Amino acid sequence: MLHAAANAQHLRIGYVSSFFHRENWMKPVWGLINQHDRSIVQVNLFSDAPAASSQIGYCRQPEDRFFDTTDLSNQALASLVREAGIDVLIDLNGYSNMRRLPLFIARPSPIVMGWFNMYATTGIGGFDYLIGDEHVIPAAEEHLYAERICRIPGSYLTFEVNYPVPPVADPPCFTNKGVTFGSLASQYKITNEVVESWSRILRQTPGSLLILKNARMASPHSRQFVHRLFAKHGIGPERVFLEGPEEHYEFLKAYGRIDIVLDTFPYNGGTSTTEAIWQGVPVITFHGDRWASRTSASILRAGGLQEFVACDLEAYTSLAIRWGSSPDTRERLTELRRSMRSKLSVSSVCDTHRFAREMEHIYKTCWDARKSDSLA
Repeated sequence: MLHAAANAQHLRIGYVSSFFHRENWMKPVWGLINQHDRSIVQVNLFSDAPAASSQIGYCRQPEDRFFDTTDLSNQALASLVREAGIDVLIDLNGYSNMRRLPLFIARPSPIVMGWFNMYATTGIGGFDYLIGDEHVIPAAEEHLYAERICRIPGSYLTFEVNYPVPPVADPPCFTNKGVTFGSLASQYKITNEVVESWSRILRQTPGSLLILKNARMASPHSRQFVHRLFAKHGIGPERVFLEGPEEHYEFLKAYGRIDIVLDTFPYNGGTSTTEAIWQGVPVITFHGDRWASRTSASILRAGGLQEFVACDLEAYTSLAIRWGSSPDTRERLTELRRSMRSKLSVSSVCDTHRFAREMEHIYKTCWDARKSDSLA
């Protein structure tokens, strides 16, 4: 059944998330929501965190509606969505909060979409569409999805940084004997295959170091475990520095001690990729065999950093080795770091205004198609 908005000026758009309070993680989401044209859409946020904890990043407009759904069951939340008359409901969680997935199976709105934290088909019948781009979901793979695919030109993950971050620092290779590689990705993304590849890079780049920083590294047992993984490939602990978490501003300062970030695979960085390049640190990645392993490629290409996107794992390793051993690396990294933030600001990956218009076009197109189907 279609809602009254079929003949009204505004589409009622609902966003469901358990993470609106994570301002660093939600950069792409706030970039979209802040740029929405309120003369076209009404913004409704269904949040598993109270409004008081979602103050950073979100520029709330008077006509927006915020619903604290923290204590609601999926059944109660489905009733709330229906009562709010939502026309297009967008899931921002994916599998990051699996307890909310049954909400979409209940189909509480005429159209249900997945965006932002989706990295594969859901495989369930509750979703009509997934939103990606040509890099993460090529046309030849559409038949693998249970959902219909909508594509954004450029990257499906634009972002804006509207909270304090450290200034960009000069590359540390100017004072160190070699290049310092690094990764601030979650530990579960650093698989045995990742360790093997990174070890090969370190072996073939004399004087290079590696910094890993994440929550797991707060544990001495985890640090010992990771050092043993590298030791199997001939890399001693004196070349791999393991650091635990910090308050986010201090956490980002670690990029001042890293020359080049090595992306994880098959689960790429998303937030960690955007944060690295915003701090002036290039990310070396490759175009993998699935959506989750193409996210960084999507972001880097839209940001004008396609030279850091390799075609496969072998090329990824070779690219990192070249950067780690080239005699002109210092000069090239210095130029990159000093200009990257300004170049990103005018690239499509930070053009949240354009992105909002593209998303609104998708919402409107899908709504019109639904309306036509209902009248047929």
